[in-house]
Amino acid sequence: MGRPSRIRLAVALAGLELLAGLLLIIQGGALLSVDRPVPAPSHDIRSKQLTRPGATVLDAQRRVPARKIVQDLIAPPQLDSSEIERIEPRPPLSELGLAVPPKTPMPQDWGEVLLYAPIASSSAIFESMGRTVVISGVQSIDMDKTCSFVDVVWPCGQRARAAFNSWLRGRALNCLVPPEVDRFAIAAPCRLGRQDVGAWLVSNGWALSLPSGIYGKAEVTAMDTEMGIFGPPR
Repeated sequence: MGRPSRIRLAVALAGLELLAGLLLIIQGGALLSVDRPVPAPSHDIRSKQLTRPGATVLDAQRRVPARKIVQDLIAPPQLDSSEIERIEPRPPLSELGLAVPPKTPMPQDWGEVLLYAPIASSSAIFESMGRTVVISGVQSIDMDKTCSFVDVVWPCGQRARAAFNSWLRGRALNCLVPPEVDRFAIAAPCRLGRQDVGAWLVSNGWALSLPSGIYGKAEVTAMDTEMGIFGPPR
């Protein structure tokens, strides 16, 4: 027998073995189907609607109402407003509950304080000893303000602050301020010796009088005499 004949014979035998295996598999499946009963299809419409796990539990929770357990013990009792009695609040558990916030010092509690080495930050505001004080009754000239006199423009804001610093010369001011240091600027009347600081600033044209201030006449005098910001560059 030649080599081609042996190959054809081997292929034929392999095909027969494969066919026999398929027949055995089919026969085994038939035997299993005979031994296990097939359940009859259900005609309940609700079973067709359960398309995800857990749907049966959720559906049961929707259908079954909640039970009331010891309702008389859990429900709040009915109260008659005429039987309610108002009593005094209990005392605090410790003395810390009796603490009150510190009293804010009022203007009548303020006192004159010497503020040393003042430095002007504008024409009517200075800083000294951790305080920022605005001279009350006057309006400061902004640092970037410019003034004109006979068609000449000059930086009167910077000049006003320089004039205030030059007049102070580091001398202590006596100001009426609250006893405690405040981080915010506070408006207060001040004097240098016997000279009222606000009156000096307005009369020399280095600050303006507020409408409600007491230096209105001093401002008119400064304008008439062309002092400070109302006059030529200085």
